Amino acid sequence: MRIAGITIPDNKRLEYGLTAIYGIGLSRAQDILSKLGIDAGSRPADIDTKKETEIRSAVESFVIEGDLKREKSASIKRLKDIGSRRGDRHSRNMKLRGQTTKTNNRTVPSGIHAMHKARKTMTSGKVKVEKK
Repeated sequence: MRIAGITIPDNKRLEYGLTAIYGIGLSRAQDILSKLGIDAGSRPADIDTKKETEIRSAVESFVIEGDLKREKSASIKRLKDIGSRRGDRHSRNMKLRGQTTKTNNRTVPSGIHAMHKARKTMTSGKVKVEKK
């Protein structure tokens, strides 16, 4: 089964398979299936074409995948352009919602699925003396 260019895994339950689509979480997938009267525990291979079409139209009624990603990046760009505090924090890849960064900001996420880069931390300033 393919919805919005994403292949739904055949071996997973339908409610969890729908979460492979960006913008569809578990609660939204369960809501869609309950509104259509489809058992959430069924597999995508067991669904007939009529139900598959209903699922596809219900999922595509939401903002998903590329449109959602564009909308999200446009909103972040707007925050940066107006010079807001949140936009500034976004551009510096820092936490934006008031979390403490003195001790808990050791690694910085730099993009989706990228390796985290460790921040340089402050040391005591003492020069370590070699033992003889």
